[in-house]
Amino acid sequence: MNTPPTPRPRLRTRAAAAAGALCLALTACGSGGDTAPGVSAEDVRAALEEGGEITVWAWEPTLEQVVADFEAAHPGVTVDLVNVGTGDEQYTALQNALSAGSGLPDVAQVEYYALGQFTIAGNLLDLAPLGAAGLEGSYSPGPWDAVSDGRGAVHALPMDSGPIALFYNRDVFEELEVEVPTTWEEYVEAARELKEADPDVYIAADNGDAGSTTTYIWQSGGRPYRVAGEEVSIDFTDEGTVRYTETWQRMIDEDLLMDVSAWTDEWYQALGDGSIATLVTGAWMGLNLEAGAPGAAGAWRVAPPPAWEEGDPSSAENGGSSLAVPAGAPNEALAYAFIEYANAGDGVGTRIGGGAFPATTADLESEEFTSAESEYFGGQRVNEVYAESAANVGQGWSYLPYQAHANSLFNDTVGQAYVSGTTLAEGLADWQAASVRYGEDQGFTVTEGG
Repeated sequence: MNTPPTPRPRLRTRAAAAAGALCLALTACGSGGDTAPGVSAEDVRAALEEGGEITVWAWEPTLEQVVADFEAAHPGVTVDLVNVGTGDEQYTALQNALSAGSGLPDVAQVEYYALGQFTIAGNLLDLAPLGAAGLEGSYSPGPWDAVSDGRGAVHALPMDSGPIALFYNRDVFEELEVEVPTTWEEYVEAARELKEADPDVYIAADNGDAGSTTTYIWQSGGRPYRVAGEEVSIDFTDEGTVRYTETWQRMIDEDLLMDVSAWTDEWYQALGDGSIATLVTGAWMGLNLEAGAPGAAGAWRVAPPPAWEEGDPSSAENGGSSLAVPAGAPNEALAYAFIEYANAGDGVGTRIGGGAFPATTADLESEEFTSAESEYFGGQRVNEVYAESAANVGQGWSYLPYQAHANSLFNDTVGQAYVSGTTLAEGLADWQAASVRYGEDQGFTVTEGG
């Protein structure tokens, strides 16, 4: 799962069965198409006037207020917001409902990296005829590329985004007299200088994470995954991937990375006491720092991500979710009306007010959003940094149509480079081979190499 756990209020929940493995086989899971003949933008307007009830499966907490506002604006509509689990737990429940042909929600939250496993089988409604086709310019490039197929179909609407930034503890850098890095080469050198000045300070914590690895490869210009329908290619030897691998291997070899798992108490403690000096991750991290390391308020700052080449502003995404309509949902037209409200209408402002980071360009470029000062980050206008990163996300990135399962193979392959003599290059080769085997088992035509 790419989206991080965030300490936020809980949604009202209802238990849902999620038994069985997540089915990805094309023939076993496919619904036979992702269009709804006869459903149009006119039907969406009529559905709002007629009213009715829809069920939304989601775990994102700001949606609770969005639901309340949507119901207030449309008194004839009732929205049942249900948390059936986060990430893979929900995807299993959703896939089970699709396979059974019953119990489907009208709307489902799906992270960008997981969309492919549903779109490849035709399990999501094409939202383009309902009005989504006209929203392309409304979103930043990374999220829009994730929800559209480049051929006119729109499988979901972006809910948020995770453009990466460099979060750094300014107090640590100043105290140890180390320059804040602006390139990845400088980042490696800064890691050495920090460790030399204080052996208990690490520039970052990393003991192997699939989401971070693919994000760094994305930013470095690597494009290891190519997907064209059921034909997939995987190549972890392309130039961008090798550039990342060689850089990160040096930090592993020189013991410059703290061996602690993210989201643990130990990790938050290290962020709070300065033992971890930086994070290069999604814009959502700001809220996590405020909640998880409140004692470090005023010490942290935000900068653009380190460049792979001097002056290159290229960025990438880490995390983020969309809202989609499962094919065969009970009330597809009303479901789209809610998605459009939540992700392109008044609901966007509601979610921003609740701390969410938007995917909508109008908000990313607005003076109100970019000029907001963060007390935690010493009064810095951090949204300016995030918005610039969002505008510079490298295009052309693809996830595998079975990325969720591929990520589960990471620890036994690439993860070994952090605990044994295996190199990152060898681990990536093993991850590639394992991902190829799994894809072939699921009925995909998978090739290795560009």
